[in-house]
Amino acid sequence: MRPVIVVHGGAGRIFKEREEGCRAGVVRAALQGYGVLKQGGSALDAVEEAVRSMEDDPHFNAGCGSVLNEEGEVEMDAIIMDGKNLASGAVSAVKRIANPIKLARLVMEKTKHMLLTDHGARLFAQAMGVPEIPGEKLITERSRERWKKNLEPDSNPVEFQKDLGTVGAVAVDSEGNVACATSTGGLSNKLVGRVGDTACIGSGGYADNSSGATSTTGHGESIMKVVLARLILYHMEQGMSPEMAADTALEYMKTRVGGLGGVIVVSSSGEWAARFSTKQMSWATVKDDELHYGIYTGERHTKSVDEALASESEGF
Repeated sequence: MRPVIVVHGGAGRIFKEREEGCRAGVVRAALQGYGVLKQGGSALDAVEEAVRSMEDDPHFNAGCGSVLNEEGEVEMDAIIMDGKNLASGAVSAVKRIANPIKLARLVMEKTKHMLLTDHGARLFAQAMGVPEIPGEKLITERSRERWKKNLEPDSNPVEFQKDLGTVGAVAVDSEGNVACATSTGGLSNKLVGRVGDTACIGSGGYADNSSGATSTTGHGESIMKVVLARLILYHMEQGMSPEMAADTALEYMKTRVGGLGGVIVVSSSGEWAARFSTKQMSWATVKDDELHYGIYTGERHTKSVDEALASESEGF
């Protein structure tokens, strides 16, 4: 089986001055995840590594760079799932953790549970030796300015939620196992304790070796209403290709609940898709040592992995 990885850096609106950084970020994440796969690593290891890379990149609404809640704090959600045995781990409303995706995997592997939240997740992180960092280290100047702007009496709540964020990855490894991972800072100026789709199995992501894996991004409440990730795999189980399944599910979410978003999908046989109903979504994939990436509908740049790695070392 030839390994494949697909990543996204969030569906929504990406301002022109941020496009280059977002493209570079998803390319870097895809290359790092693919490197894990090429060395014989599992799909689970690959998606965790790819998402960790984006959590560490301030261009994305996850980890460092997460948006702020109404009190000006970062609260993050993450999920990871193994398609081999349907094991899953998730965390929600976590603070002062650099990489929530790592904590989500610990939930999956070190507890009998699938989701820990807020204070309980913090206690678990401490028990596992996961270091806490000052909350300020997760806050970028852009996130703080955006939070302040959204507090203004004349701010437009619909407008500021167009910049939706979330990062994710899906992969199939050389043994044919699939996995997904998704991480986010959520919605800007959200209520304290708000949990969106990301941490909810079947909404923020799903992985099953019998069909494939998907990671979602977009308006979380809409994604939860239609259980978007599982819906896509259901369509694939009925015989649809990843692309058709993604488009069908996104169109249903748009017409049924008025929600916009994006998805990345990989089948157990290595077919992949990156689709979105928003204006933009940064994405990248590597298959057969060839990198593809883009942001706009219809945009697809292609490079060999060697060429991409050389560009990466030169600053993209």
